[in-house]
Amino acid sequence: MALSVPDVVRLRMTDPAAVRERLRARQPYPGPGVAENLLVIAADHPARGALAAGDDPMAMANRGDLLERVVTALSRPGVTGFLGTADVIEDLALLGALDGKMVFGSMNRGGLAGACFELDDRFTAYDARGVAEAGLDGGKMLLRIDPDDPGSVATLEACAHAVDALSERGLVAMIEPFASHRVGGWVRNDLSPEAMARVVAIASGLGHTSAYTWLKLPVVEDMERVVAASTLPALILGGEVREDADTALAVWAKALALPTVCGLVIGRSLLYPRDGDVAKAVDEAVALL
Repeated sequence: MALSVPDVVRLRMTDPAAVRERLRARQPYPGPGVAENLLVIAADHPARGALAAGDDPMAMANRGDLLERVVTALSRPGVTGFLGTADVIEDLALLGALDGKMVFGSMNRGGLAGACFELDDRFTAYDARGVAEAGLDGGKMLLRIDPDDPGSVATLEACAHAVDALSERGLVAMIEPFASHRVGGWVRNDLSPEAMARVVAIASGLGHTSAYTWLKLPVVEDMERVVAASTLPALILGGEVREDADTALAVWAKALALPTVCGLVIGRSLLYPRDGDVAKAVDEAVALL
């Protein structure tokens, strides 16, 4: 790291303007965008109160440890970019970890994990203006649709407005759609191919243009049917940390062979691997590309 975590804290306290200045001064991503398969490291979970990884319910609660893992992941050859909220993105910019990377700002983090209002997923992190002013490459939004929860329609409308605002600035709008429902008060996602194809179709139609819209999708059975619901570029998400890393790699490799899949957006599976070796986990994912 160019700085240590205590250095970052001190700089935040004494020279807050340097935070934005360092972010905007980062070297931009030099690559051709979706002309190649992408590997984006994701760490936007904490802002929604989702701190678990694997068997540890508080794995992502230690910010210094999280930053060290992300810096290691971003340093590996073949890693394209990062997805996170402003606090983590700015920490990484100060640490010098974002140079030459694509960076996506996570937007709606107000649907706190386990809250009764979870599906009324307010935009409490980046908005389109903030994404543009920070010099980021795009914004990501979570869209969970539950026909029985009125909060879903507010999120649906907010995501449509975000797609419009990002596209007007020539920025990527990355949508992560799920068909959701509550079981015992907890939100659960329906990962059947029929449910996923339906929400992919809905997400693809948001906004007054889809020219800048990408999808972020879980791997499910009959993935071919899911991605056939749209011509938008799709990135595959990693989801929970699996017991068997080889199985996860095989699943991702199969998805990457599909015509609209353009890369991976992986968080906990690479940052908190079972064997603790972040560099090895990332290198294995890069090899799939």
